[in-house]
Amino acid sequence: MRRSISAAMFLLCTGGVLAAADTGFAHLTGGSFRSVLKYEDVKNGTRVAPFDLQRRPVTNGDFLAFVRANPQWRRDNVARVFAEERYLQHWQGPATLGPNALPEQPVVWVSWFAANAYCKARNARLPTWSEWEFASAADETRRDARSDPAWRERILAWYSRPSNKALARAGLQAPNAWGVQDLHGLVWEWTEDYSALLVSDDNRNQGDPDKLKFCGAGALSMSDVENYAVLMRVAMLSSLNGADATANLGFRCARDSP
Repeated sequence: MRRSISAAMFLLCTGGVLAAADTGFAHLTGGSFRSVLKYEDVKNGTRVAPFDLQRRPVTNGDFLAFVRANPQWRRDNVARVFAEERYLQHWQGPATLGPNALPEQPVVWVSWFAANAYCKARNARLPTWSEWEFASAADETRRDARSDPAWRERILAWYSRPSNKALARAGLQAPNAWGVQDLHGLVWEWTEDYSALLVSDDNRNQGDPDKLKFCGAGALSMSDVENYAVLMRVAMLSSLNGADATANLGFRCARDSP
């Protein structure tokens, strides 16, 4: 079943945990995977454990139901340590959407802390970078299409579109080989470990606050320098703080498989 869970179902909650049926997750079997990020201590690839991933990004309608059930995450209530002033600024009101935030559009202007709280309310979590990258390597028929130049050009064409246009609704793209949609070309997405992505040529340099180094560090961390679209995403996420919110950054949830 490949339709997203409705906002009405989300309203059925107990103790802050949403009690909707989990029909919106795809199962990914995991396996051996070589990331485009070159980590000093993982030279021969890593193994991604089986996990479930939401088929589509979380929408405004989904997040509205969460905010109404958990009013501490309304933009007029949230602590600034958890969300900056622009948090959910495109909504018409603290608990209403309006013309600039349609129910089926991916939610944006949402902080990492808020995204993390939403996923926890679903008995889930944000995906790790490895999980997100594993899922996003697939096209409609292949679980790893990254070696195909045409696939890379298609992704770059998505990212080259102007960012000042209204977001399309979630779910318009064809599902990839895992049954997951909209991993490219709609919004950027938070990951659980977003702040740990950029590595330099020496892991002892981690935590260096010199932001001027981050572009160079990103280039050094790429084992596949032709995959520019992924480098852009890594650089974007690594430049953020957990309370930050932007006009093109949303999220989806993941969970461990039994």
